[in-house]
Amino acid sequence: MTRGFVPETAYNEATSTDGPERNIEMSYSPCPDPVLGDRDTVNAIETLIVPRAVDLGEMEVRRALPSVKRQMVGPFIFFDQMGPAEFLTDQGIDVRPHPHINLATLTYLFEGEILHRDSLGTEQTIRPGAVNWMKAGQGIVHSERTSAERWKNGQRLFGLQTWMALPEAEEETAPDFLHYGSDELPLVDSDGIKARIIAGEAFGMKSGLRTASEALYGDVELQAGRSMPIDATYEERALYTISGEIEIAGDRFEKGQLLILRPGDAITVKANATARFMLFGGAPMGAPRYIWWNFVSSRPERIEAAKEEWAKGRFDTVPGDEADFIPLPADIGKPRRAQGGVRYP
Repeated sequence: MTRGFVPETAYNEATSTDGPERNIEMSYSPCPDPVLGDRDTVNAIETLIVPRAVDLGEMEVRRALPSVKRQMVGPFIFFDQMGPAEFLTDQGIDVRPHPHINLATLTYLFEGEILHRDSLGTEQTIRPGAVNWMKAGQGIVHSERTSAERWKNGQRLFGLQTWMALPEAEEETAPDFLHYGSDELPLVDSDGIKARIIAGEAFGMKSGLRTASEALYGDVELQAGRSMPIDATYEERALYTISGEIEIAGDRFEKGQLLILRPGDAITVKANATARFMLFGGAPMGAPRYIWWNFVSSRPERIEAAKEEWAKGRFDTVPGDEADFIPLPADIGKPRRAQGGVRYP
């Protein structure tokens, strides 16, 4: 991947790229909006979304949320798959310092590692099975880079970058950062079923990660032929298939698909081949959110204020990474309205 790429986006006009030169100085990747799959939905599945893949050279990115038909699932407003990619020597990600407001980012890896730094003074390497949770609140700046050792020796990288909208009462709170190692997250491993509970509660286990609102996030692996129930505990739920093939109510789904589950319905997931998927969701936000570049808020005017603050250098800098930053992008449209399954006036 070339230096300067950031695997993040705003839900705006720029997601339909006009050419690679447009994205050099911006902190979003040029992923087009996902499209609905052509499969007939069954009772258990409310919406099927097939994210479009964009090849960025050394890495492919698939964006599942936001999409045209569905922008949020519970608090989740952004869901990006990074890779899998093979970085050779002198290659890696080099995400320069950039700002966020009124959201929380959650990074989770299957392979490789990423070095996180932020304006709180945090310096934390994330590895497979661990989680970095960063609450932007009133404002935070961070960078995500390949370490010097990995840049020198190369690595495989495969993971997910998600954003969670904050409740209105939490939007302007102080920023925070939490890291949980893979051994600190609950793990269910029994009878061909393995599930790591990243956030929320499922399968009789509860994560220690305290999110700002009710949320569920789990990494689930099923051996071929095994089945498992997905309860309707959370109002909004979705599955994102990572590998293998799963079956729900007679329909089969391969990797790289987002399945929005119908509220209130318990379902059973069967693995036709050894499969891995992410289970996520939570309570819907009480009102729509607006998204532009790396900013999310319940108030469009707050996004406009954040634009000015970043353009005028009013955000804090990242210790150890002060020399560089991503400029405010121009001409990427107005903040876009985002909502989940609940429709607001």
